[in-house]
Amino acid sequence: MSSVTEIFGSMVFDDEAMLARLPKETYKALQSTIKRGKHLDLNVASVVANAMKDWAIEKGATHFTHWFQPMTGVTAEKHDSFIQPKNGKVIMEFSGKELIQGESDASSFPSGGLRATFEARGYTAWDATSYAFIKDDTLCIPTVFCSYGGEALDQKTALLRSMEAINRQAMRILKLFGNQGVENTRTTMGAEQEYFLLDKELFDQRKDLIYTGRTLFGSRSPKGQELDDHYFGAIKPRVKAFMKELDEELWKLGVLAKTEHNEVAPAQHELAPIFSTTNIAADHNQLIMELMQKVAKRHGLVCLLHEKPFAGVNGSGKHNNWSISTDTGVNLLEPGETPAQNAQFLLILAAIIKAVDDYQDLLRISVATAGNDHRLGANEAPPAILSIFLGTELTEILDSIKSGAVYDARQKEVMRIGVHTLPKFPKDTTDRNRTSPFAFTGNKFEFRSPGSSSSISSANTVLNTAVAESLRQFADILEPKAGSADFGDALEELIRKTITDHERVVFNGDGYTEEWVAEAEKRGLLNLRTTPDALKYMLSEKNVALFETHKVFSRTEMEARHEIYLENYCKIVNIEALTMLDMARKDILPAMSGYSAKLAENAREKLNLLKNVSGGTCVYELETVAKIDELTGAVYCAANRLEADLAKAREISDLVELADFYKDVIIPDMAGLRADADKMEAVSDAGAWPYPSYGKLLFGVR
Repeated sequence: MSSVTEIFGSMVFDDEAMLARLPKETYKALQSTIKRGKHLDLNVASVVANAMKDWAIEKGATHFTHWFQPMTGVTAEKHDSFIQPKNGKVIMEFSGKELIQGESDASSFPSGGLRATFEARGYTAWDATSYAFIKDDTLCIPTVFCSYGGEALDQKTALLRSMEAINRQAMRILKLFGNQGVENTRTTMGAEQEYFLLDKELFDQRKDLIYTGRTLFGSRSPKGQELDDHYFGAIKPRVKAFMKELDEELWKLGVLAKTEHNEVAPAQHELAPIFSTTNIAADHNQLIMELMQKVAKRHGLVCLLHEKPFAGVNGSGKHNNWSISTDTGVNLLEPGETPAQNAQFLLILAAIIKAVDDYQDLLRISVATAGNDHRLGANEAPPAILSIFLGTELTEILDSIKSGAVYDARQKEVMRIGVHTLPKFPKDTTDRNRTSPFAFTGNKFEFRSPGSSSSISSANTVLNTAVAESLRQFADILEPKAGSADFGDALEELIRKTITDHERVVFNGDGYTEEWVAEAEKRGLLNLRTTPDALKYMLSEKNVALFETHKVFSRTEMEARHEIYLENYCKIVNIEALTMLDMARKDILPAMSGYSAKLAENAREKLNLLKNVSGGTCVYELETVAKIDELTGAVYCAANRLEADLAKAREISDLVELADFYKDVIIPDMAGLRADADKMEAVSDAGAWPYPSYGKLLFGVR
């Protein structure tokens, strides 16, 4: 095998490949597009396309595709070959026009009413800031996807718009502090990806896993995660082989896969990359999820990315480590060495606190899915309440600014912004708070709420735009004071007022407790436990104005997404409910009816043989038969109730009403059916139950 340094990025048309293959002027023009967002001339694009094609063919590629991220949650691609006819033969060509823009049938992708079904045309446009790469012998060109009318039909368009929005406002702030040589800022992100690995042979025996990605039935095994022996434990050889191949495949694609380990739940693992620019990190995370599933199959495994595949054990999240930096390499969430740098850090920190408080509803919506509803607030993940963890020292600094009190006991000075240098403190001044949805971890914020199967684009689009709005308001206040003697006082007053107005969202305690739920309610924080609860806030005037102001979404695009999210929620719950009915009626009830009959027959035969002896030897069979029969009746009735309520759901046309019906009626019906069936599994013979148990699924990979 080649060394890591040799294979890393070998399948990526990256900066090194461009330097080697592009004329100097073409390379400079392309870099202007990448770094400054300048328009790419078609003649330049043609030179780039030809070089890219030659490079791809040398790597074994015969086709190209515009690789995009529609609102389905996964990626999409349409492959075209490089061949062009000439004199009865073919030549290999790839034009600049084909590189920059493609056309795809958009009629069957979720659009939320942005287009009629008969309007098929959709366009893909190259995201030149994200390198092209080769996957499955195909040149993949990262693109955005939009309608004929220009509306965003994907996840990435809005993310790129939000990155432009926060860059515009952050540059206004940086100019106020005299930053020289900074041309732009960019948000950076690293997504820690959690997942489960199951034996494929066992997976194939579970309809619920096949159809929905999670177990809809399942009695807890005698051992779960309570011993914590799986967490950071020795990695099993079969899993280690999977991780080794996964790393190699990701490294070839330039994905900075760094850390891998066992997670808390049995059969659960995590992969963490090094951070990168947010849109590239979003591309990489999609590749990580795709390759996890592909590589797992080659090892006789299945990778589960559902947020809660097993009730009663930890689910899987995707921790979103977010920061903002300049093109000169300065992380704006580092306090810095000088009073001016300290003041800049505190202002940006205040902007983030304000953004999380002002748009807690949107942040919750950005991670809202039917799957993630099972995980948030389940004593394993952040609660559905949005709050910020800052740690003891940073909280005390902000408190001292708010009150004007002494902070640094060594110097006995009142905290003055722009005059007093912040005390030196390391990146992690307090222990990490794993119960916080949004935790400051030294020079970044860790947004812990996104679900494991979701695209990170949604969460980062909201986060970028919300912070951009805080910075916009701050710049509007401070710019008239720039260069004057009043600037310092205006800055200090702005930070103090922001901290005072938004301190309710700062919470350093245990987010899992009922006491925090009560305290959050007193503070006026939202507790949006489910996706339908959260989506009721999406189209508020405040939220529409945010996205329209920063040109991230139009009202029409927001309305479309609102419809898509509601439809997706309803469809997922409906599929799960239908799968439960199928499993209960076709597998569980027949299996348990047969098992009960067999036990009854065994008891009858024993009683006939032991006519003159007490029937105590048959107690086990008879008591089990009674329990099975009672639970069989309960499961039968619960299935009928679920079916009847699904029929009612089909009569509801309004999506908001339908989502509420699924939340309030169908999901409780499903929980009742599951509870009775799980009790039945617990008293039945292991060989009689029609599906592999939790024990086999969770501990089956050797």
